[in-house]
Amino acid sequence: MRRASPEVATADQLVSGWVTGPVTVEVPATSANLGPGYDCLGLALELVDTLEAEVRPAGLAIEVAGEGAEEVPRDERHLVVRSMQVAFSALDGPPPGLWLRCTNRIPHSRGMGSSSAAIVGGLVLARALVADGAARLDDAALLALANRIEGHPDNVAPALLGGFVVSGQAGEVVWAQRVDLDPRVRAVVAVPPYAVATAVARGLLPEVVPHADAAANAGRAALLVAALAGEPSLLLRATEDFLHQQQRTPAMPETLAVVGALRGAGVPAVVSGAGPTVLAFVVDQDGVPDAVAAHLPTGWRVLPQAVGGPGARVLA
Repeated sequence: MRRASPEVATADQLVSGWVTGPVTVEVPATSANLGPGYDCLGLALELVDTLEAEVRPAGLAIEVAGEGAEEVPRDERHLVVRSMQVAFSALDGPPPGLWLRCTNRIPHSRGMGSSSAAIVGGLVLARALVADGAARLDDAALLALANRIEGHPDNVAPALLGGFVVSGQAGEVVWAQRVDLDPRVRAVVAVPPYAVATAVARGLLPEVVPHADAAANAGRAALLVAALAGEPSLLLRATEDFLHQQQRTPAMPETLAVVGALRGAGVPAVVSGAGPTVLAFVVDQDGVPDAVAAHLPTGWRVLPQAVGGPGARVLA
């Protein structure tokens, strides 16, 4: 598709089968791993990106505001557009033209699922622009497409389904199961002023880990599911990790120092995703944001978050 100004299309200018008028989708930030649940546990957060798109007679026009607006491309390389094209290919092929507006609130490259939000949001948006897209491409198929683009399901699953999700992959089969979340559980997210690329953070992990560490992590991950489902008093022990957090210290020393300080104060804090954001679970939130802020270096933001809300949804 060539670039074009965002002129409005009339119904008779468009190929039959496309939805006329703009479609709006909200998609949440997510936190993956949650300590011991490496590449298998994920949680939808309160923060959302808003995507709006419309099929046009020709061309491609992209508007971006908010987080990362000065950094993302305005052509076919844009991750939302690339994801939309994957969904279009699974349906009837690309539309004649496209207008897209992204209002980004999720910080980029901070471990809060900004790329997963773009992928899932793009897929859901494309499905909604096809008149019978929802009937022909269900959430299971959409999850498989999202996993194919992202490479692992721990962020894309809660971005699509919402809530607290256990997910995994067996060969080409991707699965995801929502787990009930104790309504008392909330979170405080501490976001640093700098980014860490996921590829850099993953590159620090060893290829082989001791059997004892793997067993300890398996036990903590199982305990974490129980803690989040109804026993939040167990969260400090349940969020212990042996496989990936300390190993990433060279890429984010401040982050691991903050995690250590909070945990030393009895707060169940973890690295959010690949970092460098820190997520602290809370039950009684009174005074907790201030207590978290007291352990943060200069320039970090504190964002109290409801957790386990809806996944990607079409608003209009």
